[in-house]
Amino acid sequence: MAEAQLKKAYDGQWIPSYRLKSAVASQRWQGFVVAMLIVCSTITLATTVGIIVMLVTNSIGFFSSDKVELSKFLTDTQWTLGQSQGEIHYGILPLLSGTFRITAIAMLIAIPFGLITAVYLSEYASRRTRSILKPALEILAGVPTVVLGYVAIVFITPYFLQSLDDGFKAFNAASAGIAVGVLCLPLVTSLAEDALQAVPKTLREGALGLGSTKFETTMKVVLPAALSGIVSAFLLALARAIGETMVVALAAGSSPTFSLDPRLQSQTMTGYIVNTFQSDTVVPGSIAYHSVYAVAVVLFLITLMLTLLGQWVRRRYQEVYQ
Repeated sequence: MAEAQLKKAYDGQWIPSYRLKSAVASQRWQGFVVAMLIVCSTITLATTVGIIVMLVTNSIGFFSSDKVELSKFLTDTQWTLGQSQGEIHYGILPLLSGTFRITAIAMLIAIPFGLITAVYLSEYASRRTRSILKPALEILAGVPTVVLGYVAIVFITPYFLQSLDDGFKAFNAASAGIAVGVLCLPLVTSLAEDALQAVPKTLREGALGLGSTKFETTMKVVLPAALSGIVSAFLLALARAIGETMVVALAAGSSPTFSLDPRLQSQTMTGYIVNTFQSDTVVPGSIAYHSVYAVAVVLFLITLMLTLLGQWVRRRYQEVYQ
């Protein structure tokens, strides 16, 4: 059948048999590759749908309980689920406070230093300097998060933070935020540099030809042209910081606090999920067990909104060049 189709395509001309076999094999291989791509895409989609279904069905067990009110979940400033003593409180605000506190500290480190490093690598650094700094950033990106959490506990808190202020607890939001900021720094640098490198050289040459300095060209031409990619890098780093688990589970503490004070313990949403599943006192099917999925739903919605915001920014401010 395939040979007949190939002969028809060549207007009935005689074609050597080995070429026909080669063309047939190529078509079969192409069909196999397309089928594998479809299978992989289907698996990815099915995995995403399965995760969403799992989160929703298990969180229903939390919100359908007679002891849980949605209004208190959204407004209460205390969270005591999973604790063996005391009155039960299930307000999400302390976990949100800890998450955003650590994320804000991390972004204060990752965004400015990452952008400055990206601008330097893209616009000012020589090839030799780039050949040294780029592998160093890649090594930093490859450091396990548990190592950064350990560094926050044994170095950042006792030798840096507590030397500045005795009010810092052994586990605090500041040390965890600094460690997460170091974790996100290579991500911001790499993505922002890619966005800067994508700006055509003709724009730089045109600005320099009109008399602009190197700094003016970078600030007034290159950065605005790469704005969509840079903002996307910031949002991706923000989502990475919000979803970070190991660093905050080690360095931030296990006590939810509704406060802006970075010296206090700050349990995040991811930290609560880890600590709850590690606890021997939480019984499957209990309110505390189902609360993990309720918190995970909130975390999923936050990251989803950041993803959608990043896509909107990319479409809204993306520059297209001929």
